Amino acid sequence: MNIKICLFAIASLLPQFAGANEKPTIRIGAMAAGTLNWELAAMRNQGLLDKAEFNVENIAVANQQAGKVALQAGSVDVIVSDWIWTSSMRSTGTNLSFYPFSDTSGVLLVPADSPIKSVADLKGKKLGIAGGELDKNWLLLQALGQQQQVDLNAGVEKIYGAPPLLSQQLLEKRVDALLTFWQFAAHLEAQGYRALLTGEDIIRQLGISETVPSIGYVFKQDWADQHKAAFKQFLSLSKQAHDTLCSSDTEWQKILPLTDAASPKEQQKLRESYCQGRVEQWGATQQSAAAKIYAMLHQLSNNKLTGQSAQLQAGTFWSAD
Repeated sequence: MNIKICLFAIASLLPQFAGANEKPTIRIGAMAAGTLNWELAAMRNQGLLDKAEFNVENIAVANQQAGKVALQAGSVDVIVSDWIWTSSMRSTGTNLSFYPFSDTSGVLLVPADSPIKSVADLKGKKLGIAGGELDKNWLLLQALGQQQQVDLNAGVEKIYGAPPLLSQQLLEKRVDALLTFWQFAAHLEAQGYRALLTGEDIIRQLGISETVPSIGYVFKQDWADQHKAAFKQFLSLSKQAHDTLCSSDTEWQKILPLTDAASPKEQQKLRESYCQGRVEQWGATQQSAAAKIYAMLHQLSNNKLTGQSAQLQAGTFWSAD
């Protein structure tokens, strides 16, 4: 009887020991067309996940808003979004944090032969805006216009829409200029369209010299703190995969089907822009610059983009230390 009792006790403990030894699973919410999928594929192709201290579950999300909903609902652990939304959510009590993923930003494009050479030349023109009326690059472009005594909000005919639709409108000459996301800009630049300004150019002309990553991994802070070792390794492997895609033609060729590049020129431009977006510096200086940009956007959007908080919330940027 005592032997049976001992065996039963041991058997009941086995699931606990097994659970303790199981690797945590990081559930990533990624859009099919997003560059996060490039890196996840590269991590698998390069064998980086084979000996990792975690498993990855890739969960498809339809768009950025769907990813945000999934994160808040607990359906995924990590998405790619921006620190502006992260801070605005923290101001409402949702304990999200951000870690940088890419320095790439939006681009203001015009046809190669366009007479538009400056912000002032946009006056009276049709401007496509991919991110909507609260797109941060559009708000900052308006601030740059104000600095140059140009009221862009009143002075241009604004056309809002999805990036692919607006790209087509530019191709068909139904808009004179287009402010769009970098991937769509890369496709158009490869076809000869001219970049008038990048998001980084706009920020620099507004007096902020530091490069501030525009997008990053966003997650619940308590989740990241509870899985710190695994998540830190994930971040390290993600950077390694990104670097290898930029240094190895072989590895880049493996993920080409995910890029939706229709020509070698588009492939080259996409890779060039993607690699320029590698985060080289992320510390107090960049975070201080982000706080300045946030305050500027708070005023420009009349609280609509940032929420009621006039300042970037403490804890918005996650420390991996």
